[in-house]
Amino acid sequence: MSDRRTQLFLVFATLVALVGVALLAIPGSPVHKSPTLGLDLQGGIEVVLQAQPPPGHKLTSADVDRSETIIRNRIDKLGVSEPEVRKQGDNQIAVQLAGVFDQNRAVGIIGSTAALELYKLEDDLVNPSVNPLSKQPIAHTSLYDLLAPVTSQAGSNGSAYYLFGPNKKLAAGPATTKKALLSTRAARCATGARAGAGCKKLIAAAGKAKKNAKAGTDGLPKGWTVFGRPANTAVITCDVSGRVCPGLQTNPLPGVTYYYLFKHTSPDAKNPVPEMGGGDLKLDCTQADLASDTGEPEVLMAFNGKGGGKFHQITREIAREGRIRAAQLPAGTDQSAAFGHFAIVLDNQIKSFPYIDFNSTPDGISGDSARITGIGTIGEAKDLALVLQTGALPVKFHVVDQTTVSATLGKDSLHQAVRAAIVGLLVVALFLILVYRILGVVAVLGLGIYAALLYAVLLLFNVTLTLPGFAGLILTIGVAADANIVIFERIKEESRAGKSVRAAIAAGYQKGFSTIVDANVVTAITALVLFAVATAGVKGFALVLLIGTAISMLTAVAVTRAFLGLLAGFRWFDSPKFMGASGQAHAKWLQIDYMGKRRLWFAISGTVVAICILSLSIKGLNLGIDFEGGSQVTVAKITPAATTDDFQKITASVGQPAAVIQGRGPSTNGEYRSFQLQMKSLSTDQLAKLRTEITDKYGGDQISYGQKNVSASFGSQIARSAILAIFVSFLLIVLYITLRFQWTFAVPVLAGIAHDVLICVGIYSLTGREVSTSTVAAVLTVLGYSMYDTIIVFDRIRENIPLMKRAPFAQIADVSIWETIRRSLATTLITVLPIISLLLFGGATLKDFAFALLVGVISGAYSTIFICTPILTILKEREPEYARRKQSAPAVVSGVEAAEVLAAAEEAAAAAPAPEFAPTIMGGGGDNARRERRRQRRRTRPHGRAR
Repeated sequence: MSDRRTQLFLVFATLVALVGVALLAIPGSPVHKSPTLGLDLQGGIEVVLQAQPPPGHKLTSADVDRSETIIRNRIDKLGVSEPEVRKQGDNQIAVQLAGVFDQNRAVGIIGSTAALELYKLEDDLVNPSVNPLSKQPIAHTSLYDLLAPVTSQAGSNGSAYYLFGPNKKLAAGPATTKKALLSTRAARCATGARAGAGCKKLIAAAGKAKKNAKAGTDGLPKGWTVFGRPANTAVITCDVSGRVCPGLQTNPLPGVTYYYLFKHTSPDAKNPVPEMGGGDLKLDCTQADLASDTGEPEVLMAFNGKGGGKFHQITREIAREGRIRAAQLPAGTDQSAAFGHFAIVLDNQIKSFPYIDFNSTPDGISGDSARITGIGTIGEAKDLALVLQTGALPVKFHVVDQTTVSATLGKDSLHQAVRAAIVGLLVVALFLILVYRILGVVAVLGLGIYAALLYAVLLLFNVTLTLPGFAGLILTIGVAADANIVIFERIKEESRAGKSVRAAIAAGYQKGFSTIVDANVVTAITALVLFAVATAGVKGFALVLLIGTAISMLTAVAVTRAFLGLLAGFRWFDSPKFMGASGQAHAKWLQIDYMGKRRLWFAISGTVVAICILSLSIKGLNLGIDFEGGSQVTVAKITPAATTDDFQKITASVGQPAAVIQGRGPSTNGEYRSFQLQMKSLSTDQLAKLRTEITDKYGGDQISYGQKNVSASFGSQIARSAILAIFVSFLLIVLYITLRFQWTFAVPVLAGIAHDVLICVGIYSLTGREVSTSTVAAVLTVLGYSMYDTIIVFDRIRENIPLMKRAPFAQIADVSIWETIRRSLATTLITVLPIISLLLFGGATLKDFAFALLVGVISGAYSTIFICTPILTILKEREPEYARRKQSAPAVVSGVEAAEVLAAAEEAAAAAPAPEFAPTIMGGGGDNARRERRRQRRRTRPHGRAR
């Protein structure tokens, strides 16, 4: 395919893609999709789970901590992005989810205990759930009927107690004692959780009932009954339609629950029942699949070493007992009636009970795996596998509250963010057009295409966009713009060297390609590792950064190149002046001896870093509720309704400007009657002032208040995973830079990152600004920008090393900085402009976020020139070759000699052939390119000599 046809094809493909984006974005389109926004941008649902420890088990903080981790892992596997999980008080966990497509499914999964138990069915069933002679299971459709024959066996040492109403339906339970049962029932009635005449009678008789319970009598209203479950037993159910239950010949009736009584002893007993549990599984190997023999959904389980041995022994015993029963059957009876079963139970519900065929497996089933079959749908199989993969919660949880919550970033703040982003992008576009003229117009067009494609990918992959993701967008905009700037600067160099505009464009793209690849690969490595290892908002940042980096590469090296290729065919385009390539190549005031003054730069940076470290040591960081937890105040029944921004002003007046405000329940025009305020721990005076201000403004006595302590949402697990991700990415970056450059180039990159992050965090300490999860996103943005900017300069140094064969390394470094400093300044300005817009026009949350970005980006631009490159120079000058050059060749400081050295370097770079691996999408390749290179080599003198 010819170059012209390739360009036309790319332009046509881009137009088709833009039409597709429009169809995705325009409401009413058959393929329209709305963006998936996170909690901070759109709100979601909040589910509050309360722990219910088993009888005889005292709830510990370790139980709640472990449960919090498991629930967070389940949400990640469920595919709900950017959740917030916090502990509330001593026994509650609050989960906030955004973009949930099936709320009931999500709540069922995160609250599932996932206690897996495996029973020998015929041996472990007890009366009245088993025929004592045939050992056949007996299913009961009523818990009342199951417990009535055995309640007398419970006595005062029963496993649990249940309360039944006059209709023999379960009213409350299980509870560890009769007293606890009756107290729980009366409390539920009193709160209105259960209405009716029975509740009223129970409330009236509650006191009497408690006293009588101690004396051994129930003292309940007429028709009410308490049944006990015998010690060392458990009630197991089977109620999923489409699955055969033990003791039934057909599928369960719709809406009917079947009850069984099983033995259940302590795991420490001599012969514990159940015989196996979740601890015998390899959790990570559990997966949903379709059975190869039947095509039905199933869940594959893998046993650990100990579990595999147990499973073999138990199935051997079941096979042996089956043979004994078969020998007792009347002649001619099908032997399958004697097969024993292995009941697989999850959260006291039978999921499957496969039989053991003693004819085909007389010695039981050996191996390290098993499967759960008889599952209704593949979706149910996936949900079951999901909860098994994350392990069982150490205690049971039940839902005590479920409601909708508003965005944590108020509507006004969101509008401010959008307005600030638009203003920033317009300023960026104006800057590019003024500096790069027609090339700038093409760059703006490329950025517009980049933004459209990025938006489409976010829609297609349902990427949840949050404030940390917004940080990733800002960084990718800078990366996308910089890819064009790198190439445009190379085009201008090639044009000033005497090449035609068309040849300059071709050479500029080919020579700039490797630089763009190196810088983007380093950024992508960081994003990939962060996404793979980290959680919560860090993962959202990484995903947006990764997608944006890939799309910016596509638009920079293909789309804008195709447009320029078409424009280059017009005669009016063939003008260096029209592209801004005429006139002075570099600002002389920027041509200073950067390497010669490195001690000055180190002294300045050392002083700033020392001040930051000192502040961190003495003052520390003002950690917000995301890191340290704090207080949660709920306010309900206010009049009139209010917005989250109204309450933000109130919390600011009591010294909590960074409080997270969420409306609860239904809203009208963004106004709520109930609110949830999360903030740093309140003093007694602050709480009193807060309540006074709310009461005075919103209605007085009818307002209800609640207060509880909440844990950090950015817990130790997230912090550890983020730190691990950063260190792993550092190792991969060192490896990549070592392979593409040398190991000496990797050390300054890491030093620059440490320098920038220390300064960014240190300034937060000095100013006392509150650190939130948004700050973490900003610091990660700094990390990405710092690496990207440094690699761009280092790539030019690597290119100049073979071209400046007799020059000292300090001179090579200085020349490389002179050649790229316009690009560095332009990219920094392009990245900073949207940030300044956020700082000027954003709300309180956005201003803190923008402040961290601004400090970090400026620090990153500084460190590339004044820290990383001087460190690289010091390391390289220790090598024998460069040590010899340093002694024999004089340094170039500034002035006429610097200009001559720079001009010679640019001519040598322009004459150098383009890399072989660079793509050639536009004209300038082939014989024309070879003739152009020969012409340039004839015009070029040996480097370092005046022309």
